[in-house]
Amino acid sequence: MADKTTLKYTPEHEWIRVEGDLAVIGITDYAAEKLGDVVFVDLPAVGAALSASTVVGEIESTKSVGELFAPLDGEVVEANDAVVDDPSLVNSDPFGAGWLVSVRYDALPDTLLSWDDYAALVGE
Repeated sequence: MADKTTLKYTPEHEWIRVEGDLAVIGITDYAAEKLGDVVFVDLPAVGAALSASTVVGEIESTKSVGELFAPLDGEVVEANDAVVDDPSLVNSDPFGAGWLVSVRYDALPDTLLSWDDYAALVGE
């Protein structure tokens, strides 16, 4: 599991791990727990252009359907096919094998949260 304190977060419960000019994106364990057992994941295609705050995918669970929002502008360079094939990875390892997409970006938004800010938001 990733060190949560080194990641950035959105109020929509996504995490971002910066690796040079790439941002690996997933949903937090808080979001995964609230969704319940994830049974379907729809991710944007490689090459898709993302615009921050727009819906770019879907995560369906036994409880509900949640929209996946782009936390930043960029281009999808990799989608995690393992999560598409086994959506339960989102629940079992949201900060590791359950990552969703890798995006090449130009700039990180100023609105991203630190771990302390995100933990305060969700009451951890």
